[in-house]
Amino acid sequence: MIGVIDAFSARYAQARLKFLEAAASAGLAVVSHVHPALGRDGEALAVDAALDGAHDAERLLIVTSACHGVEGHAGSGVQVFALHDEEWRDKAHAAGVAVLYVHALNPYGFSHTRRVTQENVDLNRNFQDFSQPLPVNAAYREVHALLLPDEWPPSLANTASIALYVATHGPKALQAAISQGQHEYADGLFYGGVAPTWSNLAWRRLLQAYASRARRLAWIDLHTGLGTSGIGERIFAGRNEPAALQRARDWWGQEVTSIYDGSSSSAFLTGLAFNAVHDECPHAEYTGIALEYGTLPLLQMMQALRGDHWLHQHPEAPPALAADIKRHLLEAFYTDTDAWKGQVISQARQAMFQAVDGLSRSG
Repeated sequence: MIGVIDAFSARYAQARLKFLEAAASAGLAVVSHVHPALGRDGEALAVDAALDGAHDAERLLIVTSACHGVEGHAGSGVQVFALHDEEWRDKAHAAGVAVLYVHALNPYGFSHTRRVTQENVDLNRNFQDFSQPLPVNAAYREVHALLLPDEWPPSLANTASIALYVATHGPKALQAAISQGQHEYADGLFYGGVAPTWSNLAWRRLLQAYASRARRLAWIDLHTGLGTSGIGERIFAGRNEPAALQRARDWWGQEVTSIYDGSSSSAFLTGLAFNAVHDECPHAEYTGIALEYGTLPLLQMMQALRGDHWLHQHPEAPPALAADIKRHLLEAFYTDTDAWKGQVISQARQAMFQAVDGLSRSG
């Protein structure tokens, strides 16, 4: 049994090795979709999947990490710990629930300490119907130039302009304008892209391979960055269907929030990865949540993202400044303390047990 702290990793390459070793120790085969790019230190990148249970199980729980690359430190820790957790594995086996662990949906971002993919795309805004006109985020147009100034740190004038926007419209309006997603500015924040990314297609292939035969399907997608530090908000991850939301609340508690009724710390979003589940597994009864762990206050997190995007546009930045920007980004999505890691594991473990109970009684 691995300890809670040891389940986490400071770098993607270490996290991947721990996941592969944990799967091997559990006697599970791993299928790897190898990424075309290399990692920060020249390491291979891949989306790795390990199935614990029958391939034709009617009940399937999927646990994913690193949809937003840098957020993978927490999600990988949960997955590694779970693969060593005999009580948890016995629980799922006894209930006839297969568990699919998908490690690092966005391995490029995980390795390079970026939230986005190699295409500078927010993967969780990329699941659109690209044959149709894409959503327009008019509010983002107003702030794009402010968010990516010519210099970093931002000038006093730029900081004052952002503060004026917040004072005029409120912090929630700024959050919505930025995080809703946009498809016009390829260099901008929360860019959803104009075509499916590599990671989008890899996720769909895994669903086709492992989930297409499931009649009852649950998904826990592990994220960080929003909310109170160490608290895992359970955000409904599915279409705006009242029955599915109620089922999620029956399984995971009435505290499950939703982007559709304004109860979530997240703004209303489009192009979310759960669309692939509906597309690839249309016959399954699907119930899902994003488990979103808080780190830093919202405006600090947004500032870290701005710095990272500025750095991406300015590779000539001095090494000390670049390192400082990357440090701030990591801190915005990964709190490297024993207490925070303990909170992450305990809450994810509870949610996984609840998912198995929910899948067992659903029918």
